Amino acid sequence: MTQDPRPEGESARQHVVEPHYDGPAAESVAGTSSNRATARSPRPRHPVLAFVREVVVIGATALLISFLIKTFLVQAFWIPSGSMESTLVYGDRVLVSKIQAGPMAVDRGDIIVFEDPGGWLPPAPPSDRGAVMDTLVTIAKFIGVAPEGESNHLIKRVIGVGGDHVVCCDDQQRITVNGEPLNETYLFAGDEPSLENFDITVPEDSYWMMGDHRSYSRDSRAHDDGTGTAGSVPGDRVVGQAMVLVWPLDRFDWFGNPTDVFGSVPDAGTQ
Repeated sequence: MTQDPRPEGESARQHVVEPHYDGPAAESVAGTSSNRATARSPRPRHPVLAFVREVVVIGATALLISFLIKTFLVQAFWIPSGSMESTLVYGDRVLVSKIQAGPMAVDRGDIIVFEDPGGWLPPAPPSDRGAVMDTLVTIAKFIGVAPEGESNHLIKRVIGVGGDHVVCCDDQQRITVNGEPLNETYLFAGDEPSLENFDITVPEDSYWMMGDHRSYSRDSRAHDDGTGTAGSVPGDRVVGQAMVLVWPLDRFDWFGNPTDVFGSVPDAGTQ
């Protein structure tokens, strides 16, 4: 009888062979180092192009912010005449709050910028800057980086609001509003409150406007028909209230409402 040369119990056991796995996972593992070696790194950006791109983005953002501020909040204007002397003189730069033209009310005594209601301003003289510069200046004004001046805007002081009865003058040559005389401390030195007599009622949602340099200002008085209707400025023409004089620096000043002048004026119809 021939004996099985394998050790005892070997015939009962199966020979287990560890399989060699060639599937996708193995390929992934095997190729990891290769992939790492052959992967492309991002190409570095050219420093000059990156700088230019950042400058363009920052500039565009600044112009957009300037446009939004000019449209809804604050706009710069320069003073083109002497009609508001000595409060404002030719060449002054002021910032105008547009909030008063919207949710906040315009009060007697406020200094207001408004669009020409019709015929207050003469035709603008032709510009000698040239077509290119005129275009650039127009764009700069539209964006809000250049002050308005040579345009259809005027700046005056509010003397009467809708419903007010405004008269010039009482026996002491003072303008009265709803029967209350005004001691106008802001008038140009030596000026009378008015050399023209008038007795008007301001239409609703309108304003009776006068310059502080009364002898040099063509304001509501010069454009009225004797009733207050033609000379008053409609509320929808108001751009905003002058709040600060920013240039020249030696004239820097905040504009407050002269309550010492208008604080005792009664509401229309209550006098």
